[in-house]
Amino acid sequence: MRLIKNLLTLIVLAIGALWSLQGIGLVGGSFMTGQSQWLYIGILTALVGLGGLVWATRSLP
Repeated sequence: MRLIKNLLTLIVLAIGALWSLQGIGLVGGSFMTGQSQWLYIGILTALVGLGGLVWATRSLP
């Protein structure tokens, strides 16, 4: 179960990073390219993924 949680949170983190890069214009080919709102949405999504990763990997007693 921990593996599934880790994979899902890594996917969310990667999507957030991609959206951020598209928002600042480093990754092209999308309607999101160069739109600053996608930078902020991507940062928020990446933070959610990072928080989920911390939650998924914490050791249980």
